[in-house]
Amino acid sequence: MEGIEKSFPGVRALEAVELELERGEVLALVGENGAGKSTLIKVLAGAHRPDAGRVLIDGEPADLVSPSRAREAGIGVIHQELNLVPFLTVTENIFLGCEIARAGVIDRSSERERARALFDKIGLPIDPDALCHTLSIAERQAVEIAKALATDARILVMDEPTASLTPREVEKLFAIIRDLKGQGIGIIYISHRLDEVRAIADRVMVLRDGGHVGTHAMDDVTQATLIEMMVGRSLDQEFPPAERPKGAVRLEVRDLRRGDKVRGVSFTVHAGEILGITGLVGAGRTETARMIAGADPADGGTIHLDGKRLPIDGPRSAIRAGICLLTEDRAGQGLVLGHTVVENFGLPNLSRFSRRRVLSPARERAAFSRYERDLKIKARSPDQPASTLSGGNQQKVVLAKWLERDCEVIIIDEPTRGVDVGARYDFYVLINKLADAGKAIVMISSELPEILGMADRILVMGDGRVNGEITDVANATQEQIMELAIPS
Repeated sequence: MEGIEKSFPGVRALEAVELELERGEVLALVGENGAGKSTLIKVLAGAHRPDAGRVLIDGEPADLVSPSRAREAGIGVIHQELNLVPFLTVTENIFLGCEIARAGVIDRSSERERARALFDKIGLPIDPDALCHTLSIAERQAVEIAKALATDARILVMDEPTASLTPREVEKLFAIIRDLKGQGIGIIYISHRLDEVRAIADRVMVLRDGGHVGTHAMDDVTQATLIEMMVGRSLDQEFPPAERPKGAVRLEVRDLRRGDKVRGVSFTVHAGEILGITGLVGAGRTETARMIAGADPADGGTIHLDGKRLPIDGPRSAIRAGICLLTEDRAGQGLVLGHTVVENFGLPNLSRFSRRRVLSPARERAAFSRYERDLKIKARSPDQPASTLSGGNQQKVVLAKWLERDCEVIIIDEPTRGVDVGARYDFYVLINKLADAGKAIVMISSELPEILGMADRILVMGDGRVNGEITDVANATQEQIMELAIPS
């Protein structure tokens, strides 16, 4: 990619960006949210026409005027936000637009066999006939990977492919990537997890504010230097220090049950405490959070806030009681993507911005502007659709709407999925401030360093149950957590 430039109304997204990808290598593309990574990939994928510059494949100019032309040129993209049709089957999603047919009739049997072979290669047992809306986030991510592999791409772009995968599943993905490298496929790997970048990439390219900061061999750059290139400043540590007294019990969950997903889960969260919950995909973490927040009904069990039993019969009653949930699927469940940024911010707070049931847009905008400044939300305008924000900025909007609601129990499911290094640190500081203010924080995360770096206490779940609790977090290890997640 030579001299790529792209502007949108009010913002210059890319400025003379150069990218070179060799056969059989992994090029990591890193940068903060809003740095231009997604725009650059959309140019390569045929979704955006560049204002200037050109793309060459095997030395020949490629006119990528549409996504279909990009696929024909051998470019496959796994997007950060999942791009599946919910009510089609796994197989139908994988082969959508590239169906296997004989005599003009789709050969479902051959497609099913091919889908099973792809999942065997990925190492995840997913039913090819399952409807995609019934799958977990991690399973849907695996379908996206299979969908890209099914096109026999020569250039494969992976945008945050491990965002919802466990360490074991990440290793399986890395094995697939190494196999693809051996076949001569060039891979552009976008991730905010710098430990992953160092483990899998041959070279790393850094974007900042739409410009190309530099490209280096992975072995030639330290992590501290890489972070400084990305954020334009040095970060002394990954997790902010925090010491605070633990208060009285605020949230108490007793024997919560729902089918075979959640089997008798009980725990407490104190005022001023960050309770970390982790475990493998399918452990029941998200299902537990959704029941506490009223998103799913429980078969049994009770929820108490400040000693008072709460009759949680839906999200509205949970919100009124002071419980909020930042979902792991922010695009599908945390935002209304077609609405504006400020409208999304205002949704759970309409009563605060209304007088006599009439909304005051001025009050709504004034409140949002404070969070826009404090959370460093990068938006061209409060009136732009939420769908046009980067993943990290979408997460900030979700957080802003719940902060304005001033909930007492804040459940955060995968808080930094798709969020860059600099913004992650800002998130961590903010979470600590909320705990300092006496909020009860439940942080669900697949990232073990994040859990160990932020939690005051850790619950490890597996097969719908709490397998163990770690109270001495300062001396805990990732191996200790995994032993509890996979008991012998």
